[in-house]
Amino acid sequence: MTPEQHKNAAAALLQAERTRTQIGVLSVAYPDITMDDAYAIQTQFVDAKVAAGDPVVGWKIGLTSRAMQMALNIDIPDSGVLTRSMQFDTGATIPAGHFIEPRIEAEIAFVMKSDIGGADVTRDDVLAATGYVAPALEILDTRILRTDPTTGQARKVFDTISDNAANAGIVMGLERHKPENLRWVGAIVRVGETVEETGLGAGVLNDPVESLVWLAQRMALYGNRIKAGQVILSGSFIRPIECPAGTQIDADFGSFGSVALNFA
Repeated sequence: MTPEQHKNAAAALLQAERTRTQIGVLSVAYPDITMDDAYAIQTQFVDAKVAAGDPVVGWKIGLTSRAMQMALNIDIPDSGVLTRSMQFDTGATIPAGHFIEPRIEAEIAFVMKSDIGGADVTRDDVLAATGYVAPALEILDTRILRTDPTTGQARKVFDTISDNAANAGIVMGLERHKPENLRWVGAIVRVGETVEETGLGAGVLNDPVESLVWLAQRMALYGNRIKAGQVILSGSFIRPIECPAGTQIDADFGSFGSVALNFA
């Protein structure tokens, strides 16, 4: 893809977000799209949001579970950017029509107390740079159709990455913890009164800390760093849960805390 095509794709995604109308599958429109193209489109998309007064507050890491990687036939995670407008309080009600096709995932959020970066970042470096961890929900949305209506081709990982890794929101619980024993942190996620999903932190690359190691090392390739004060969503340990209008979500992380969210 050319830089002009990156710019046009990002503009189409921004328009889709504003109008709540999905665009076509980018990997169909641009069959030669690469991972670098996808991240270039994402960068253009995020830069436009920042220029409009919506600053970056952190990062999300996706495709960290073995099941999701196998489903998309990849062997690495992906990442997206969190901006201020994506932050919601636990217990909040999302207005009707705010998103296109919202889904949620249960995750562990890291809040950083110091910068971290470099190709040689280690697990110990991540732990030393972490201020605290907290229970969280990620809100996913898609500005791209899930399936191309003409060819029947489903979205590929390039589409998801271009679309800011399907990132749309973050809801953090009020509890604060040291980053310890995260493999055993789990959640019971209810939709209304029905237990819809359960999972453990070990589903995220065997340990959510390893997600941040991957992110810091990937960012180093582009001369970037994770910064103090940023929030990092380390990856989901449940499948995405669809959230049509009227959905009530309650994520019980046990002694780790809880997060709730409603969709009007």
